Amino acid sequence: MEEKFKQKPSDLVKVVLFGPESTGKTTLSQQLAEHYNTKWVPEFMREYLQDKWQREKKSCEPKDLLPIAEGQMQLENKLSQLATNVLICDTDLLELKVYSESYYSGYCDPMLEKYALRNSYGLYLLTYIDVPWEKDDLRDRPDDRERMFLNFKETLEKYKRNFVILSGDKATRLKTAVEHIDKLLHDHGIYR
Repeated sequence: MEEKFKQKPSDLVKVVLFGPESTGKTTLSQQLAEHYNTKWVPEFMREYLQDKWQREKKSCEPKDLLPIAEGQMQLENKLSQLATNVLICDTDLLELKVYSESYYSGYCDPMLEKYALRNSYGLYLLTYIDVPWEKDDLRDRPDDRERMFLNFKETLEKYKRNFVILSGDKATRLKTAVEHIDKLLHDHGIYR
């Protein structure tokens, strides 16, 4: 069971887009993958919950968290086999842990928490809330963005993750992200 949540060993530099809903993570993930001519890992939770919404008109429930975590790690492990030098992840299990604790009164499944803390990434790009919130079937907290952002930031600080806050327009965010990823690649002996 536990194997489903583990990262497979890899020499890639892994970068995670991290932050509240509707803060530009997917757009930036795609831009970064294109910039580095590599793969990006979509957010499995979005696909899973959109399907659930279409079938049942229900949103996320605690019982959905482990299947979502399993699906996310399957995607990450599969795409890490196809990526070159860097893998851009639209999310990770630590983000799922933050959402779980925020939506379910501090609850996080112990298995999810274990691998959220064990799996490792070279850099977290924390997306700020200075972009317009866009409504869709799954987004539900337009008035809670500041608190959610602080939850994400405090989590990165608590677990001593390497992170940078991205704010500003798309071009500014992309430029800042590339500067930090280039430095990380250089530090790992990967030159562009």
